[in-house]
Amino acid sequence: MAPPLSRRTLLQTAILATAGPGIAATASTATASAATLPAPAARRLRPFHLEDVTLDSGVFADKRRLMLDHARGYDVNRLLQVFRANAGLPAGGAVAPGGWEGLDGEANGNLRGHYTGHFLTMLSQAYASTGDPVYAEKIRTMVDALVEVREALRRDPAVLAAPGRFGGAVEQVRGSYQYVDLPAGVLSASPAITLAVWVRPTHAGTWARVLDFGDDTTRYMYLTARNADGVPRFALTTGGPGAEQGLDGTAPLPLDRWSHLAVTVADGTGTLYVDGTAVARNTAMTLTPASLGTPAHAWLGRSHFPADPVFAGALDGFDVWSRALSATEISRLQGSRAADTAAGPGDLASYAFDETEGAAFADASGRGLTATLRRTWGGPSHPGFLAAYPETQFIELESMTRGDYTRVWAPYYTAHKILRGLLDACLATDDDRALDLASGLCDWMHSRLSELPDATLQRMWGIFSSGEFGGIVEAIVDLHALTGKAEHLALARLFDLDRLIDACAANTDVLDGLHANQHIPIFTGYVRLYDATGEERYLTAAKNFWDMVVPHRMYGIGGTSTGEFWKARDVIAGTIGPATAETCCAYNLLKLSRTLFFHEPDPKYMDYYERALYNQVLGSKQDRPDAEKPLVTYFIGLTPGHVRDYTPKQGTTCCEGTGMESATKYQDSVYFAEADGSALYVNLYSPTTLTWAERGVTVTQTTDYPREQGTTLTVRGRTAAFALKLRVPSWATAGFRVTVNGRAVEGTPVPGGYLTVRRTWRSGDTVRVRVPFRLRVEKALDDPTLQTLFLGPVNLVARSSATDHLRFGLYRNAALSGDLLPTFTAVTGKPLHYTLDGTEFAPFFEGTEDPTHAYVRRAEPRVVFGGTDSGVANPAGPDGTTLLDEIWAGAPFASKGALVARVRTTVDAWVAAGLLGRADGDRIGAMAARASYVS
Repeated sequence: MAPPLSRRTLLQTAILATAGPGIAATASTATASAATLPAPAARRLRPFHLEDVTLDSGVFADKRRLMLDHARGYDVNRLLQVFRANAGLPAGGAVAPGGWEGLDGEANGNLRGHYTGHFLTMLSQAYASTGDPVYAEKIRTMVDALVEVREALRRDPAVLAAPGRFGGAVEQVRGSYQYVDLPAGVLSASPAITLAVWVRPTHAGTWARVLDFGDDTTRYMYLTARNADGVPRFALTTGGPGAEQGLDGTAPLPLDRWSHLAVTVADGTGTLYVDGTAVARNTAMTLTPASLGTPAHAWLGRSHFPADPVFAGALDGFDVWSRALSATEISRLQGSRAADTAAGPGDLASYAFDETEGAAFADASGRGLTATLRRTWGGPSHPGFLAAYPETQFIELESMTRGDYTRVWAPYYTAHKILRGLLDACLATDDDRALDLASGLCDWMHSRLSELPDATLQRMWGIFSSGEFGGIVEAIVDLHALTGKAEHLALARLFDLDRLIDACAANTDVLDGLHANQHIPIFTGYVRLYDATGEERYLTAAKNFWDMVVPHRMYGIGGTSTGEFWKARDVIAGTIGPATAETCCAYNLLKLSRTLFFHEPDPKYMDYYERALYNQVLGSKQDRPDAEKPLVTYFIGLTPGHVRDYTPKQGTTCCEGTGMESATKYQDSVYFAEADGSALYVNLYSPTTLTWAERGVTVTQTTDYPREQGTTLTVRGRTAAFALKLRVPSWATAGFRVTVNGRAVEGTPVPGGYLTVRRTWRSGDTVRVRVPFRLRVEKALDDPTLQTLFLGPVNLVARSSATDHLRFGLYRNAALSGDLLPTFTAVTGKPLHYTLDGTEFAPFFEGTEDPTHAYVRRAEPRVVFGGTDSGVANPAGPDGTTLLDEIWAGAPFASKGALVARVRTTVDAWVAAGLLGRADGDRIGAMAARASYVS
């Protein structure tokens, strides 16, 4: 009997089954579960699992090792704190990570929970790649906790008991949105009152209410542990904040220690006591609790002002008397419970908070005013709900007409990260609970979104930031491939942003002004929808969209966006700034390129993949260990002298999340296979070992690429006939050579294509690929004098603290091949490092904090060949192209004579056009003939 299929195998099989009958026939016994998916579409290629491709020693393995150490060392309970808090569960002392993943983060933590999803994906990839059980154990811890969180959210809130000042106490976890609801008649319209309570605050935030009795933000009475000045305050008003009659303390209450607060109001005088000592007195109080009548609400821990936080800490011994206790009576409350003093328990209300379960608190006043623990937002609308904040974020989005991330910050984006993380956890560990959580999350989303009119959905998804939903469509379609639930495929289609899909399907460029990372990942999802439905508009829109970004809005390193947004098409130099190339954008463009390549193996997608992976993505990870932080960039500024920030925006950002993922899946696109197993694509030259179980072979790449200009592939295992398709990079314009067992392969390599080697492979066959690098420049589309340098696939940056663009001439020693590298001097012992005019150039992928210049200003003031100066100024045409530019555009040259001929014909044309004098032209031609060149 065959062994059971893993979840990962089932998912890949299901995805393959959506790719057409010819593919489904090869997909083993699991295809039946996916056979009901509608309108299967053709996918020519399929990827390999991460565990099928071992990453061997090299620059990628070095970077990954740093991230794996971070994954190993970071306490995942910190990530889970915000989920547990939202569910009212104990956090075990764990402290939220902060930044965007915390209650004090940017926009008040309205994106919290997203980082947990990223971390789950990182751990899943780390486990798949290494097999190290430490990552599986961390996944298990996180899934355990999220199961418990969802169950807690499904139930009414329950008492979280804690040791009190004299007995028990009720703990209010920060971020729990829980409060104690007292019956409305607790004040009994009493003209005099004493309030007394023990508090142990755990957070220094202001305006969290110990109590708030009232109707709204106009009529209320409150006691807060910290006002705007950080000291206790009691206030009473029937006219809103401007009419408050109050009492303010003189010092902050200590955190994590019990303090006693008491207030008396009677006969026009109010007094505030802290730990039995009167700290404030107001003898002009004309309002009494009776002024409020019967308040609509009587809350402990909750404010009538929605922006105020819920009280975080513990409450013990809350009593209310219908008279003003004396100073002596209040002093005696410090030593024992009220019931054990002469004052006795409060006659209006008295709660000891000794309960250890349930949601009710007994009243010892004799009035039977049982209090109830509640959530400010009630509870989820569907049992599948799972989040680190209330469902109100999602509800409020449905009525928003414009974005405001301080109120609602991309809740479906956050849901996507959680969903993706759970799905990846399931695939990595075969944990059905993770699948159940993911399925339930989608069931909940469908229950909400399927009830909304299409116009509402279109408005929501078009709102900047608040309506951002990331790659949720891709994740939902992947889930549907496992569950087969019609509701899940229907849910994926509810995220259609028709305005953008239709424009891109018609090849109408509407990207100017759009938020880049809000839109890139949705097209990967639309390609997956094409897989599942066969609707061509999804695939056509995605292809056209990609072409609108690459190269028209792409920087040399493969990044895109400035300040997170796109500007006009073909404006590169005009958009360079300190906040260019958001790292998430590169991550998502790589995913889209990869997904499109499965359908149409156009080498342009893999050319882009190499560019972005070997430069921006590698360079976004700092080259030093840190268990606390992933050390990944957010923006990569391309301004002169930019220093990369590897701990951006207080941490736990979207880009750090995708950066963690990128660094644990470097090998995911090195190899692809034809769906029928007839060919193996080698897309990237990277030290890896592929286990191709279907064909019974392994393919090992031995190389130090990109420090080595080529690679060696060794095939071992069964004898197998298949085509080996070797990518010829578009920049490899000369010298690309392939041998098999020492014999040259027939065929002409075409830059920007694949060289195919067809044979029956036998164990031990060796393929040697030679990929000579040359130094070349790429010009900014809108300013040809602003250029970035590449040596083969590697972007070279100048290291300098100068804040103006550095100016360099590069033609002075150019080789006959057109290679500009002879103008530079290699740095001994430092591969891929060079100097020019005293400035060091280094690979962009090195994650240092050196100030860098990704773009330099090209300055070729005089005509120089082979290091010999003609003494003639280098003229420029109307479009900025210089004489030297036009001459060297003819490279490579087969011989010195070919170069000299090019010089003379170009000079003659410029003389005829009046751009160059004849005498100067003759001098240039004569000097070119005398000069010496490297080949």
